[in-house]
Amino acid sequence: MKAFLDTSVLIASFYDDHEGHRQSAELLVRFPKSEAACSAHSLLEVYSSLTGMPGNRRVSPDEAMLFLADIRERLTIVALTENDYEELLESSATVRVTGGAIYDSQIAHCAQKVKADTLYTWDLGDFQRVAPKSLRVARPPNPEQAG
Repeated sequence: MKAFLDTSVLIASFYDDHEGHRQSAELLVRFPKSEAACSAHSLLEVYSSLTGMPGNRRVSPDEAMLFLADIRERLTIVALTENDYEELLESSATVRVTGGAIYDSQIAHCAQKVKADTLYTWDLGDFQRVAPKSLRVARPPNPEQAG
């Protein structure tokens, strides 16, 4: 698996006025489904974010579902098993993950599960701390610089 997309990349790909929209949207369509993935949990986060945005940025549940269908068509969806969650919690506690960083750890664990080369995110901070050393964490590349 080449690419693993974080929720922040998926949301940026939806909003054309997001500063990372172009890079995120290009990344979403760049790889075949067999080479790109996201966490099942990210689907919930995307739905929550899109339908919970303030004002005119909020979309209807139907619009959110159309976008989620596009994500599911383009990306492999990775879910964790009960044993995976046990491993996630144990490894996260070992490296002292606290608070909301557990969700980044969960996404990184999903990326590791499918042996992704790179986890793409707009939120580098916690991911760089919680991701296994074998997983590259990066922002989506500029399409003109991608190779």
